[in-house]
Amino acid sequence: MQLISAYRHSGLLDQTRALLRAADEDVAQAVATLRPIIGWSANITQSEPNAGENLNGSLALTADLLLYDFGASDLAIEAAKGIVLATRENLVNVEQQVLLRAVQAFMSVRRAIAFVDLAQNNERVITTELRAARDRFEVGEVTRTDVSIAESRLAAAKASVAAQIGVLSQAREEYKAATGHFPGSLSAPPRLPATAKSEGDAKAVAVRTHPDIREAQQNVTVAEINIQRARANMKPTLRANSRISVDDDGNDSYSLGLTLSGNIYSGGAQSSLLRQAQARRDASRAGLHTVRHGVEQNVGNAWANLAVAVASIQASELQIKAARVAYQGAQEEARLGARTTLDVLTQQQELLDAQAALVSAQTDRYVATYTLLATMGLLTVDHLRLGIATYDPKAYYNAVKNAPVGAVSPQGERLDRVLRALGKE
Repeated sequence: MQLISAYRHSGLLDQTRALLRAADEDVAQAVATLRPIIGWSANITQSEPNAGENLNGSLALTADLLLYDFGASDLAIEAAKGIVLATRENLVNVEQQVLLRAVQAFMSVRRAIAFVDLAQNNERVITTELRAARDRFEVGEVTRTDVSIAESRLAAAKASVAAQIGVLSQAREEYKAATGHFPGSLSAPPRLPATAKSEGDAKAVAVRTHPDIREAQQNVTVAEINIQRARANMKPTLRANSRISVDDDGNDSYSLGLTLSGNIYSGGAQSSLLRQAQARRDASRAGLHTVRHGVEQNVGNAWANLAVAVASIQASELQIKAARVAYQGAQEEARLGARTTLDVLTQQQELLDAQAALVSAQTDRYVATYTLLATMGLLTVDHLRLGIATYDPKAYYNAVKNAPVGAVSPQGERLDRVLRALGKE
């Protein structure tokens, strides 16, 4: 439930979705460069300042159409599409971050509640031990030192309770930030999702599916396209243009022509743009290399953390059994005079530490499992099968990719419907 709440509540997801729609519009704008540009102009002039009858006016319509530019505009469209695909992968990555934060917040609250319970139980146990120490002191079985030790441990236990309550309050605030509401009565964590059979399998999946790698791959593709664009922009362009005008006497005129234009000398700017595009391509390739190794390292770290958590659970369970036997034995021996109050409290503290270690290990295992899923690129609503409606990044793209004009076309009407569905109208 907390994952669903986090997905629906996240402002970071809303922000990234809006940025994705902005990237979609770059495709529409690139497509628009291949369409005619139709404009109008009106002017009025006065030949002599004091001769109002010499006012002249005209009204004109102009049209301009790109006919050929050696593929520069087509390449711009492809580059914009590549940026859209990269931004979609970034959206998936943000989704993983949001869901993982919810898991961490949920488990932090559960751990904090368990620690509060342990601390309060410890306080009750030490209170009982203090009462017993005072009774034995009254009959001369122990010294005042035993009573003081128990009083000191009780004061520390009360401080621990206060500290754990503070930690719980912080965990509740983090839960609210992650999900949009404070935790109620938390249910037991659901069954852990399946991950991978081995560390190697996990890394193989991550290399194929992790959104960071896919985003980096798209960035390399875009950078290579931009090199081709830089070369195409060095070549001439062919445009068609026309003009129709009418003056205030009713005389009209029109013109139709072709314009072939290009740069003879630009001060080295175009060559610099090409070199810059090549440098950015090299940087993107290096970035992909870095991202891949980073993803594999994160998988390895997550796998190690999961293994440590599993081993810690097993060790903590054995430690609890042994510590409980030792504590009970110390209590019995203390009643017989063979142990001091300090011995009993020391064994009680070891039992408490073992119980706390088990709670932490169980929490770490749960979080490590979901972290491993995230490093593999699989911590998504769809993969987890949460059964809720998710944001469709293709809906807005399909509505704007052909650069519709408002509601004057079927595509524009479709876009209006998409905007209404997003609540952005």
